[in-house]
Amino acid sequence: MEKIRSSNLLWAFVAVLVVGFYTVDLQTNNASVLSLPGFSSDEKVEQSEKPPSKTIGELNDAIVDIADKTKQAVVTVKVTQTVEARPNPLSQFFGNPRQQPQEYQRRGQGSGVIVSDKGYILTNNHVVENASEVEVQLLNDKRYDAKVIGTDPLTDIAVLKIDAQELNDLNVVKLGNSEKLRVGEMVLAIGSPLQASLAHSVSMGIVSAKGRSIGIIEQGAGYENFIQTDAAINPGNSGGALVDMDGELIGINTAIASRSGGSDGIGFAVPIDIAKNVMKSIIENGSVVRGYLGIQMGGEVDATMAKALGLDEAYGIIVGSVPEDGPAAEAGLQADDIIQTINGEPVRSWGSLRTSIGTSPPGTEVELGIIRDGDKQTITVTLGQQPEDMMTAMQPGNSSEPDIEKKLGFKVEELTPRIAQELELSENQDGVVVTQISRQSEAYQQGLRRGFVITEVDRQEISNVREFNRAMSQLVEGGKDVALLRVTTPGGNSQLVAFEL
Repeated sequence: MEKIRSSNLLWAFVAVLVVGFYTVDLQTNNASVLSLPGFSSDEKVEQSEKPPSKTIGELNDAIVDIADKTKQAVVTVKVTQTVEARPNPLSQFFGNPRQQPQEYQRRGQGSGVIVSDKGYILTNNHVVENASEVEVQLLNDKRYDAKVIGTDPLTDIAVLKIDAQELNDLNVVKLGNSEKLRVGEMVLAIGSPLQASLAHSVSMGIVSAKGRSIGIIEQGAGYENFIQTDAAINPGNSGGALVDMDGELIGINTAIASRSGGSDGIGFAVPIDIAKNVMKSIIENGSVVRGYLGIQMGGEVDATMAKALGLDEAYGIIVGSVPEDGPAAEAGLQADDIIQTINGEPVRSWGSLRTSIGTSPPGTEVELGIIRDGDKQTITVTLGQQPEDMMTAMQPGNSSEPDIEKKLGFKVEELTPRIAQELELSENQDGVVVTQISRQSEAYQQGLRRGFVITEVDRQEISNVREFNRAMSQLVEGGKDVALLRVTTPGGNSQLVAFEL
């Protein structure tokens, strides 16, 4: 019995000696041998005379300096909205059938970035949308009333202004170049997440991807070219700064993709190149003036299409038609041309080309790499100005009757052929287009969005604003509690939307 026990102990000791020289890589499940030096008791071990590397310490100090400087240009944006409370539908059964709607104040919070010593601030449109009052709070806790200079829902950018004459040594962040940004670069996200007490929080990450389009702005009808980052972004960070390791602003933090409602390491920022063009246009023109190419899409190139057309690369846009007198026609672009690059960058989808054009100012020269009859060519196009009737679908104006608009919480306008083209619909599409909608409205909560085309009201077909107003008035005057709309979304999908009146 003792011999067996001794034998077991001996083998265990040997096993420990052998296993002690191996480590297992849990990811590859392969063993790697550790080679240990053979030291003797008489051998001298020389100490390194080189001091520890300061690289990590220097990097840390640089990050601290960038965060400290940028925080002073980031503000907390506090918004007050006047909201009309809907009467209690049960009040008529409890002796108060004429209960009047009441207004109350709703408060929200976001972030912004001071980008000019004249007091201009960049933030998100959705931060200040429908705001009756806007206040910004600086790092030093000073507060100033802010004026909304202009907004662009199609890029989710807004421009605010505070009275710079009251400010001494206003801290301003330097604008960078998001086009030169590389995937993998380290970035800092700075803003006011969740609540006021967490203002000017700093998180760190890398650029995870560029050119993301995820269909969150105006239900896919907007211009999206997001920078994706894993720097922690949470509700309240919207409108805040995304800065690179040069301390330059390269994005306006806008959205997160999350299952939990908090940061899952997938955040999105509007590139500063887009935000800069939008801000400049708003300040100089009072609204956003967009570039215009003048083509209609004839299809996107995927692997199957590339094989059928004999293309080496499975990407690009097929030109469907080229309206006369447009910039594309003047530059010589033709139907059935395949646009594969814009300014040397691959065109992966119609949305990416549309965003590149729509976020560039008129007069911009763009180089289009095309394939025509199997031959590669380069065509230079000087962008025109997007026609007013194409922009009408995204701008408020004279439309549905004011009383109806107020009750519904949204506005509609006539659907012109050019607007239909912009929404990727048939030029003969009937209906009215939603041009403005309140996020607090019942219709918005049930899925109605700007850019949607309403084709039916309560199973009744409509083709213009007059018919829409008449149909909605009949619903309201007839005491209907619910409105049923058939809508066509950008791209041509038909669906029903129902909401309480």
